[in-house]
Amino acid sequence: MSIQPIETVVVHPLVLLSVVDHYNRIDKVSSQKRVVGILLGSRRKGVLDVSNSFAVPFDEDDKDPDVYFLDHDYLESMYTMFKKVNAKEKIVGWYHTGPKLHPNDIKINEIIKNYCNDSVLVIIDAKPKDLGLPTDAYIAVEEVHDDGTPTTRTFDHVKSEIGAEEAEEVGVEHLLRDIKDTTVGTLSQHLTTQVVALKSLQSKLHDISVYLTQVSDGKLPVNHPIIYQLQDVFNLLPNLNVPDLMKAFTVKTNDQNLVMYTASIIRAVIALHSLINNKTTNRAAEKEGSKKVEVEKEDKDEKEKDTKEKEDSNKKEVKS
Repeated sequence: MSIQPIETVVVHPLVLLSVVDHYNRIDKVSSQKRVVGILLGSRRKGVLDVSNSFAVPFDEDDKDPDVYFLDHDYLESMYTMFKKVNAKEKIVGWYHTGPKLHPNDIKINEIIKNYCNDSVLVIIDAKPKDLGLPTDAYIAVEEVHDDGTPTTRTFDHVKSEIGAEEAEEVGVEHLLRDIKDTTVGTLSQHLTTQVVALKSLQSKLHDISVYLTQVSDGKLPVNHPIIYQLQDVFNLLPNLNVPDLMKAFTVKTNDQNLVMYTASIIRAVIALHSLINNKTTNRAAEKEGSKKVEVEKEDKDEKEKDTKEKEDSNKKEVKS
């Protein structure tokens, strides 16, 4: 029975947190540029679900890529303990913090293949500078050359995404509570998300433009699958030269602006109404307060008058 090839790699938030923690701990005590670990998970119908991971002692020579150290004994002992906790999680590949592919990645991948036939490499950028996902997934394939030379092992890119189960989503929400500004409204958060998405789109379009320019200048060879995919993307773009489509865009934009303008007017009217009510309430309270003061003053005057009259009558009685 043939196994369906891996089409998508789903990385869980727990793996990302574990890798970032691993990188930060090593970065404080060592000058090592990247860290390496093992990925655990399961595979079903072309989807590789990476749900857990653990770090592995690793070191390499920056000048000579053939010189590196990976602790096999530690790997095997850790995997044995993980199997006792959850037997369903198996070794599905390995990770490093890159942020790009290294020359010795193929050799390390061959070592990991001793524990998993279809080993997947996931590069997780612990300090991402660009917008987008911090993960890139690769699988080793045989590259056939047109000149008849022997085949070589290389990496082929696989689609990756971030996925989480319900329990993980709850945990991530609790972690993000300290990061998100709760005083900011949902509209502001929505606009911020839109801006980030547009910046990411701009970055991707810039990469496409640079690639096509280098291909047209002859600096890069023509890759027909990439050209076909770009053509599919361009075919999905709407034709803005159609008058009906332009009219539809204009009408929808005007409707949205009308709703925003009406909402602004309503907000201003409600604010003025609240201000007038507040002033009316304060004025009524001031009048009631002044009346109360006058009544208290009148009562005090009457009491003083009665007291004075009593004193005068007492004096007259004494004289008589």
